[in-house]
Amino acid sequence: MNKSMKRSDFWSAMGFLLPNLIGFLIFTAGPVLFSLAVSFSNWNLERTVPFAWTGLENFIDLMHSQDFWLYFINTAYLMIGMPLSIFGSLMLAILLNQKLKGIVVFRTLFYLPSFTSGVALMILWKALYNPDFGPINMLINTISHDLGGSIHVAPAWLLSTRNVLGLRVESVGLTIRQWGLGARDALVIMGIWTAIGGNNMLLYLAALTNVPPELTEAAEIDGASKWSLFRNVTWPQLAPTTFFIVVMSFIGGLQGGFDQARVMTDGGPAGTTTTLAYQIYTKAFEQFQVGYASAISWVLFSIILVITLINWGIGSKDLNY
Repeated sequence: MNKSMKRSDFWSAMGFLLPNLIGFLIFTAGPVLFSLAVSFSNWNLERTVPFAWTGLENFIDLMHSQDFWLYFINTAYLMIGMPLSIFGSLMLAILLNQKLKGIVVFRTLFYLPSFTSGVALMILWKALYNPDFGPINMLINTISHDLGGSIHVAPAWLLSTRNVLGLRVESVGLTIRQWGLGARDALVIMGIWTAIGGNNMLLYLAALTNVPPELTEAAEIDGASKWSLFRNVTWPQLAPTTFFIVVMSFIGGLQGGFDQARVMTDGGPAGTTTTLAYQIYTKAFEQFQVGYASAISWVLFSIILVITLINWGIGSKDLNY
């Protein structure tokens, strides 16, 4: 193939790629670079102060901001259910991988909530958590009454600042007075329920179907128990899938929390469900501090990048793809 033909193929390929490339530059790369530039300014849409380049001032203010660290803790808190949701997805995938009649129906039923609008699910869970007439509290109070206890023992859920770790509300620290169940725990429980039957289950299900049957048959012939079969044959084959799920779960968890806060709690009570993603929204579109919000975005990006690199460095060493 001569150079003229190669050059012709190149420009033909660029012609097909150009619409995608232009869209990427305008709607992705452009805004990302613009937000980076804006993060070094005091840009305020209300124009209460003249526009000026402030250098690292926004980032320095962030590091000294009590709210930023509280919202970072909130973001991390909402991720404590991640191990349980991943484990639940694996167990559910194992159950749905059995060769039983009608198993396709059960797979569909378990995955069906993932097709439902996230907002609709959150509105449903908000009603379930209602402290006065919600089914969850009614069940807790009924059980407590049957056991001879007080009838008013159910938590206030989305209206409570309490949490299972006893985190303070307005400062970083722990206190026994805040121990209990509250809004953050309600969001964690909802997140576990949502994630168990979602995409992670499908990924594990696909990985289980790709486990070489000859390995399983050889282990069974050697007399391996169910647990030994899973630990020594199945689990190592699932390692790449687990690694991918863990990395993506960390990224999604650090970016998450906005929908729940916006629909269910409005970031409350007392800011206990405000995550970094929700803080970016409130700073940019409610308080109009675009420069400060951009700085938060880039700090969040840096946190996600560092944690992803750590996960990659630790988890990818012994994987066989």
